Amino acid sequence: MDNILSFTDELGPLKVIHVHEPSIGLKGVLVVDNVAKGPSIGGVRMAPDVTTSECARLARAMTFKNAAADLPHGGGKAILIGDPKMPVAQKEVLIRGFACALQEVEQYIFAPDMGTNEECMAWVKDEIGRVVGLPREVGGIPLDEIGATGWGLSHVVDETLKFCDFTISGARIAVQGFGAVGKHVSRFLKKQGAVIVAVSDSRGTIYNDKGLDVEQLIVIKAQGKPVTEYEDGEKRSCEDIIDIACDIWIPAARPDVINEENVHRLNTRLVVEGANIPVTHGAEKILSEKGVLCVPDFIANAGGVICAAMEYQGASQSAAMAAIEEKLRRNTIEVLLAAKDEQILPREAAMAMARKRIDRAMSFCRWNLF
Repeated sequence: MDNILSFTDELGPLKVIHVHEPSIGLKGVLVVDNVAKGPSIGGVRMAPDVTTSECARLARAMTFKNAAADLPHGGGKAILIGDPKMPVAQKEVLIRGFACALQEVEQYIFAPDMGTNEECMAWVKDEIGRVVGLPREVGGIPLDEIGATGWGLSHVVDETLKFCDFTISGARIAVQGFGAVGKHVSRFLKKQGAVIVAVSDSRGTIYNDKGLDVEQLIVIKAQGKPVTEYEDGEKRSCEDIIDIACDIWIPAARPDVINEENVHRLNTRLVVEGANIPVTHGAEKILSEKGVLCVPDFIANAGGVICAAMEYQGASQSAAMAAIEEKLRRNTIEVLLAAKDEQILPREAAMAMARKRIDRAMSFCRWNLF
């Protein structure tokens, strides 16, 4: 109990629910952080090593992300303990069981995240109906299929470069995590003239100084193979993606991949956070001191949740994509201008913007959190 209560502050979390059903091997956690702006949206993450602490931090990131995007939703996050590559039938049992266990928690709306996808959300819909990120066939806007988060990231990069001394044409980019987010942002940025020199996944890094064929890499990953199966490149370890010399470094995988101990290894001019909490606050400070601009996660990668919120409202795919572009361009400019004017980190400027919106919403509530 003490450990759970150590997560709490004036913003939340409202609820921390541990789910356990031994008959099917189900172990999971739901954190509903803050719902002052509306029911929480946050993805279901599946991994063998996720923790309640990580879930709480991710839920808080969603609170700030949804507020920064000015969505009528609070923040939440769910985690399932397990290998996301387990047999589909086994995964379906766990997802359906998790949904049933949480069917009464109306303050949380299921969405896809690392280790889950549109098919998983279709199972949730069949069980309880309270879900976004659905396949097109059942009325959804498939976030991963259209690359909503990567689409948003590409617009954030475009606006951020107005504050840098280089352009996207010929910019060398390294992407840590070539999954649902990484593959799409690579595709969009390459179309704009960037050179993708390195990408990584959980099994290694592939590097080519002259650039990688993104479409070929996408085919390789679709076949269930690692990026190191790409033939025209130098194979390196997963960790080596940190050391790649580039203009833009995009983390698009797990939390805390860059911290105070390894941040000195980054050799880049710009970091745009495609994953949730991929860079510690201390590491962001060090990057700033070195003159490296770092766009925080809940500004940069909000494309997916904006799309999810639009789907929840019944909007079309085209309307969702337009909303992603408009909101993320506007927020990026607002945050970077505030950071420049006030001489603070972009994260601090973004948190101030989001916190103002959260506090305003909370002021209308009888209770702080419910």
